[in-house]
Amino acid sequence: MIDIAVVDYGMGNLRSVAKALEHVAPGKTVIVTSEPAQILDAERVVFPGQGAMPDCMRELEDKGLREAIVTAAADKPFLGICIGLQLLFEHSEEGDAAGLGILKGNVRRFAKDIQDELGRKLKVPHMGWNQVYRDDTEPGRSHPMWENIENGDRFYYVHSYYVDPVEKDLISGYSIYPSRFTSCIARDNIFAVQFHPEKSQHAGLQLLSNFVHWNGRP
Repeated sequence: MIDIAVVDYGMGNLRSVAKALEHVAPGKTVIVTSEPAQILDAERVVFPGQGAMPDCMRELEDKGLREAIVTAAADKPFLGICIGLQLLFEHSEEGDAAGLGILKGNVRRFAKDIQDELGRKLKVPHMGWNQVYRDDTEPGRSHPMWENIENGDRFYYVHSYYVDPVEKDLISGYSIYPSRFTSCIARDNIFAVQFHPEKSQHAGLQLLSNFVHWNGRP
């Protein structure tokens, strides 16, 4: 029995994700795999990644992983990380690339000339620690993936692109750089984040622990 499958399509430091999951889930079977059958057999799936979206999509296609990911995202507890969030959407400005189209929306690049409130130029990529604010704080909307994580806790980012969902009720969290951008989405059994929980110390490990125990329902 595979408890957690980490999808390996050749892009990103997947071992650090697997090690973090092993840390928060002792006794669980965590595998890094490029085998569609193992992804489909796993109880829950983590879809991480780093790199350019056109390259990531090409690797998914070349390794025959597209169908397995779409199927897993339909009914298993599913966590997307960084590019693993962006690939869920329809289209990216990065290389004019099509995504998996599981969710409606686009992936957009930060403007080259963004400035903070004092007029100082901000760097792209957005790299380092930033606060994440929950967009589900109204009564009845709190998502179980946020359990024991404070609103405004800091997480670690490395990205030049961000998702722009068509359906705004997908948004479960946001950060500011220098304007608000979507950092987390949630829909049924899918939860996906732009930041790297495996690099985000206590808050990131708590999020991964929540995923290990999440039943895949909001």
